[in-house]
Amino acid sequence: MKQTIALLLVALTSIVAYSQNRQEPGKSIGSVTVQGNLIVMELNEGVFGKGNMFDLARRTLRFTPEGTGYGAENLAFQWDAEFGKEASEPQQSFTSFSFPYSGKSWNSFSIGINGSISFGPPPNASGGGGGGGQRGGGVSIERFAQLQDASRTLINTTPAICVFFKPRMSGKRYVKELVDRVVITWDITEPYGNIQDFTWTPTVNRFQTVLYNNGTIEMSYDQLAAKDAIIGLYPMVTGANEKLVSSLTDDEQADVPAHLDLKSVKVSIVDGLFLKVTFETRGPILAETDAASPGISYRVAFDKQNPQTTSAAKVQPDAVWTIRGVGAFGRGGSRPGGRYIASGPGVSPTVRVVGNTISLQGTLPPALKSGEQVAVYAEVFSPGTPPTVVNQIAPKPVTLSGIRSPEVDLSSVKRQDGPFSVIFESFHYLALPNPRDMTCTVIKALGDKFDMLAYYSDFRVDNQEAGTPSTGPLGGGPDGGAVTGISATQRGLEGYCTSGRFQWQFVQPVYVGSNQMQEYPPEGLKDSNDHNIGFYLKQLARQRRDGKIPPYAYAMSQIGHEMGHRWSAFVSAKVGGETIQLGPTHWARGLQAPVPFPYMRPTEASAMGGGVWQDNFDGTYTQLDDDYYVPATGWSYLDLYLMGLASPAEVPDFFILRNLVPAGRDANGHGVFKADRVKVTIQDVVAAEGPRLPDVEKSQKQFNTGIVVIVEHGQKPSRELIERANGIRERWIDYWSVTTGHRSTMTATPR
Repeated sequence: MKQTIALLLVALTSIVAYSQNRQEPGKSIGSVTVQGNLIVMELNEGVFGKGNMFDLARRTLRFTPEGTGYGAENLAFQWDAEFGKEASEPQQSFTSFSFPYSGKSWNSFSIGINGSISFGPPPNASGGGGGGGQRGGGVSIERFAQLQDASRTLINTTPAICVFFKPRMSGKRYVKELVDRVVITWDITEPYGNIQDFTWTPTVNRFQTVLYNNGTIEMSYDQLAAKDAIIGLYPMVTGANEKLVSSLTDDEQADVPAHLDLKSVKVSIVDGLFLKVTFETRGPILAETDAASPGISYRVAFDKQNPQTTSAAKVQPDAVWTIRGVGAFGRGGSRPGGRYIASGPGVSPTVRVVGNTISLQGTLPPALKSGEQVAVYAEVFSPGTPPTVVNQIAPKPVTLSGIRSPEVDLSSVKRQDGPFSVIFESFHYLALPNPRDMTCTVIKALGDKFDMLAYYSDFRVDNQEAGTPSTGPLGGGPDGGAVTGISATQRGLEGYCTSGRFQWQFVQPVYVGSNQMQEYPPEGLKDSNDHNIGFYLKQLARQRRDGKIPPYAYAMSQIGHEMGHRWSAFVSAKVGGETIQLGPTHWARGLQAPVPFPYMRPTEASAMGGGVWQDNFDGTYTQLDDDYYVPATGWSYLDLYLMGLASPAEVPDFFILRNLVPAGRDANGHGVFKADRVKVTIQDVVAAEGPRLPDVEKSQKQFNTGIVVIVEHGQKPSRELIERANGIRERWIDYWSVTTGHRSTMTATPR
């Protein structure tokens, strides 16, 4: 449960980079009205897709081997009440039991606390390979992966069984070995108490699988508080059987660069499971690291409404797959190089480049059916905003025979529906939005008068965490000029429908029922985790006459941290000829980053990371406040300088600790570390990045945040959503004033 800012770094960087590299400009996705000081966005119908909630409670699924696949059926509930011994470690071995799966016979496997099982060597074992959800066992996915996408990308990663695969779970798992079967039972809870959670207290999730020595698998669901998970079988599929379905050809176009000039597009079926599309060009495909590859797109569209059309203008795609070249990842190119990424319904993100060909594959898109005829249409885009179509291949009718989707409705599946080589169902909430679309919807309706936008909703999206990353074009406020000297470059203004003012925003809406949208935690809450607000209730309450903590404490942690990313934490320092990264994305754990204008406690480290370090003058350092942003904290001197709210002369010399080694705790429980100390000055930062411009005398001091509540089509915002969004709005204005030392003001008005 315990998290640190360091853990946030890689995943947050990746999602910011992903959103920033999406080339399509934003569009309006709903209607906008104003209710008091809040912006109300009613979405167009189906714009975030549809949710699919878990519906197998008190049911049993049975999967029976049939040739190289499985038959599946939904049965009356069965349950073994004798759980056996608790499995304290994920890797389990058996002496009297062997289980045939994925072409091998196994007497050991990794049982994930997250409701999954993987086969092969444990993580970090010699020889590599194997699947495992790190220390928790089983399989794992990227932190911000949507379950509806991850269910397909798990295919052919490692032999696995997802009984009720849901990341971030904790609790107990039990194993009982018998002569002909092994029974595995989970009694686990969703994550609770943290700023990124949806519940303050543990929840009950109890389910079981039985693995028989003849290969039969049963999954039973007793009690499930969670409503989203992946359930299914993921044996490895060889990919050895590829069948060409159709080939689309095109004439040479000498005025088009050879790597963008399509000669053909081949559509194939692989192992009856994958749809594969291969683009062949007149010349070699650019290498992923080529500086000209970012922004290039190869796109194929499938239209089942007009399968016989030969006119590109008449194509109405039911599914689109795209290969896109993206540049260096991370702010300031902190992840050098580039790569090609595939996207689209059912597609795997992996792209294969061989000479003059570039290909992608995936499972059958949900909108398409096996055996039906579709028009296939291809085009290539050159970089630009917006991208420009430079080559096309006319639509051609193609019959998608010999392929079936592995995603099924497990509540109604029957034995005769099989066999399936891979079979699963993804239970999930609504899809994540395109951040540009949300922004453009607001700005087109109300005008370009917002520096920041924060989104809240009364529905959940397909994210395992209640919080949200952030992104934006780094506009320059009312004057529209770029801010320099902060290692972040203004870009993509048109894509956000701004002429230059808009700067930063939430990537997705925060759910009204999450911990961080509640005014106070429940009465009597106790927590031993010092990264949860419950740990600080008595300490914070003593500072107020009413004996309560400040309201919306988690909400201020989230909005303060994410909006702080508009300026921080990406800079480096040049010290004695060495360039030292102070982040990136979040301040390094060992950076001395005390807050001059605290929000909740006398001693606070920056909301952007770092710590408050006490030099013990014996080679050790005591960590008085760490790099996590709960309770809500303010900004360091360095942050305020980057925000244009402090002059260089006001930033005291600081330091960064490197090679941190734990050395115990002091009498107050604070961590003590051995480390190498490197002195850093603001002049060292300027030497690496240049001066912050506009400087403190000319920088923006007044900001406006749009607080947006989002509802589904045909719905009105609930009283709870309005009340909580208004409460957050009021606290945000106060938080900004306090933590900037009243050097800046924040409004939150739509007018």
